[in-house]
Amino acid sequence: MKIRMVAAVIASGVMMYGCASVVGEGSTQNISVATTPIGASCTFFREGEPIGTIASTPGKLVVTRRKHDIVIRCNKPGYGEAAYVNHSGMNKMVAANVAADFVLTAGLSSIVDSSTGADNEYTSDVVITLRVTGMMQAPGNTRPKPVERAGPAI
Repeated sequence: MKIRMVAAVIASGVMMYGCASVVGEGSTQNISVATTPIGASCTFFREGEPIGTIASTPGKLVVTRRKHDIVIRCNKPGYGEAAYVNHSGMNKMVAANVAADFVLTAGLSSIVDSSTGADNEYTSDVVITLRVTGMMQAPGNTRPKPVERAGPAI
């Protein structure tokens, strides 16, 4: 009887090994970025190092899931830089399975998920607003036209 129970526990553990890595969304994630105004360039940073760029918004970037936050910095000529901190949080699927994991696999599944990043997730849809800096000039002549007066000068 004990052998069957041990075999069942081991079989369950094998089936749940790296549960979120296998059953969940994996170790990568799409992050979509939209900006106001559109057409900004956005660079993603994790721990101060660039990990990817969206050349022109709206756009998306595939990132690896990690426990570290991602900072998204967007730039467009005539606008000040805007940044968004995309916090890494625990994947909902993993949070629901943590208790069962410790009972069935002695935490092995959580170790695998943590090592692959599958137990973390970021906000998938990000909207960033850039603010105008200074005066925006129309292309061409940058000098103002002289004011024409109507009627005789006094």
